[in-house]
Amino acid sequence: MNYATIKNCDIANGLGIRVSLFVSGCTHHCKGCFNSIAWPFDYGEVFTKEIEEQILEECSKTYIAGLTLLGGEPFEPSNQIGLIHLLREFKKRFPNKNIWAYTGYVLETEILPKNGKAHNEVTDEMLSYIDVLVDGRFVEELKDISLKYRGSSNQRLIDLKKTLSENKIVLFEF
Repeated sequence: MNYATIKNCDIANGLGIRVSLFVSGCTHHCKGCFNSIAWPFDYGEVFTKEIEEQILEECSKTYIAGLTLLGGEPFEPSNQIGLIHLLREFKKRFPNKNIWAYTGYVLETEILPKNGKAHNEVTDEMLSYIDVLVDGRFVEELKDISLKYRGSSNQRLIDLKKTLSENKIVLFEF
């Protein structure tokens, strides 16, 4: 897996001050995407154990609220494989910090079903670590700059822990 960039002090992609990892690779190619440079899977740098450790070190700072995964597309099946170890380590080291993830895939139709486009052998485990999932493709015609933590009005902020435990979509309230 490659990554496009890492932001060590991000306040735009989730509540609080966060470390944000922008992975490379996305097959959605949404019109008006803010990060189309990261569509190619080979864009950026290789995600190594050293980079993973740097991210975890940044997350250890007391003022960091959590980790955010963006892209590119974190839920591309190959990216899930590349991210799962980071998520395991993050939750082990920082059980009281949260993980946000952004995806163009829709949770109940493309991620959760075993035959969904974005489901593979680590998807269920990956979802178990994520606290807030922002799902849905960016739709330029629905772009709304007044929305917090999302780009278009079709995208949802999902409280993933409650959604998985209640077996129905529960939106995140802040």
